[in-house]
Amino acid sequence: MKTKLEIYADGGARNNPGPAGIGVVVGNKEYAEYIGEATNNVAEYKAIIFALKKARHLLGKSKLKNTEIVVNSDSELVVNQINGKFKILEKELQPLFLEIWNLKFDFPYLKFNYIPREKNAKADYLVNQAIDKQQNTLNL
Repeated sequence: MKTKLEIYADGGARNNPGPAGIGVVVGNKEYAEYIGEATNNVAEYKAIIFALKKARHLLGKSKLKNTEIVVNSDSELVVNQINGKFKILEKELQPLFLEIWNLKFDFPYLKFNYIPREKNAKADYLVNQAIDKQQNTLNL
């Protein structure tokens, strides 16, 4: 029997490019991580890469075979690039796209879904938490 795992991924940068973070919700687990200086789009890609690696680690190979994974993101650009609807014009996004492409082979039932920003509030909150924490550390 197939189970379903919803993932919410978000990435963001202040001042774009600027201090950046990722926020990921995998099932009921939450992750926030500062990733250094980046653009919004790079952060969005890195959030999805982190989410896929985390899901693979949490589920393991045997459970992955019977799990439908839906990655939700509020980045229309990134979701459409991953789904092959948009070309990838920015050179710095190409290796990140390739990393996701290669990770996809581990997931028999994987879908990338664009959602409005309001539906991604938890992941967005985690992004800001990661950036704020880093900036507070620097200001001590």
